Amino acid sequence: MKAVVVYESLWGNTAAVARAVAQGLGPDVPALPPDEAVGEALAGVDLIVAGSPVLAFSLPTDRIREGIRKDPGPKAPRPADLSHPSLRSWLDALPAGSGRYAAFETRVRYSPRGATSAIAEKLEKAGYRRLTGDERFVVKGKYGPLRDGEIDRAREWGAQLAGDFAQAQG
Repeated sequence: MKAVVVYESLWGNTAAVARAVAQGLGPDVPALPPDEAVGEALAGVDLIVAGSPVLAFSLPTDRIREGIRKDPGPKAPRPADLSHPSLRSWLDALPAGSGRYAAFETRVRYSPRGATSAIAEKLEKAGYRRLTGDERFVVKGKYGPLRDGEIDRAREWGAQLAGDFAQAQG
């Protein structure tokens, strides 16, 4: 199985979850920001796991990101990492594929909507098929940190994805 975890992360929480999911999937699975998940990184990929923070109850838009660039908020522990393109723009440019996918998000405990439905819709439009249900990882506040145990849970979910993929192929 060739898998890749692609993530958007502004304050490091989603990146940490993505790395843990990749570890759970296997030792050769990379966790990449959108601008690195192109070309050879996607060639022949069997499984894409894509994740994003929930901002404004959704998958971040370029407009939301621009607002953060202009005004990061008085309680932000550090400036947001806006050095990579958004996951939304990566998904919009994703070439057609035929593999499987799974989606995750990082979010505060309660959000009436999230990012995973938009991720799923865009991956399906590109020809990918859902492997399993979406996953949500909780941050303690708007900027994090992750709730205790979420990294371990992400690693376990990655291992579960690997097993689900093997079973789906079997």
